[in-house]
Amino acid sequence: MRVSVIGGSTVGDELYEQAREVGRLLAEHDHEVVCGGLGGVMEAAARGAKEAGGHPIGILPGEDREMANEYIETPIATGLGNARNALVVSNGDAAIAIDGSTGTLSEIALALDAGKPVGGLDTHDIEGVEAVETPEAAVEYVESARLS
Repeated sequence: MRVSVIGGSTVGDELYEQAREVGRLLAEHDHEVVCGGLGGVMEAAARGAKEAGGHPIGILPGEDREMANEYIETPIATGLGNARNALVVSNGDAAIAIDGSTGTLSEIALALDAGKPVGGLDTHDIEGVEAVETPEAAVEYVESARLS
C-alpha cells in the first residue's frame, strides 16, 4: 500500500524522530511513502523509509526536482504550489498526519473527503482522524483500516 505522510514543514526533534519512525515502519512493512518532498515531517518520513530500504516519493510544489530533500528517491515536480497537496493525498491509499498547520489540515480534509483512513499523531483534532499516540499505532491503524 502507499501511505501519504503529511505534516509540518518545520518540527522539533521529538516530532522529527516520530515521523522518521513512521517512515521506517512503513518501509519495513513493504509500504511506499508518499510525501510533499520538502523538510520537517516530509524529510523525516522519507529518511526513515530510505534508511529501511524503502523508495520514498516526493510530490513537490515547485518545478525543480532538485528542491526535494536528500532522502526522496522519486521527486515529482508539479509547479502547483500548495495545490500539489491534492496529489500527495491522491497518491496514497491512506494518510498519516503528524503535527502540521493549514497545509496539513487541507491534506487531511482531502483524504477524508476521498474516504481514506487518516491516523493522526499530535495533529489536528477533527472528526474522522484517528488520534494515535505512537508511530507504531499510526501504522497499525492505517493497515487495519485499509483491510476492513
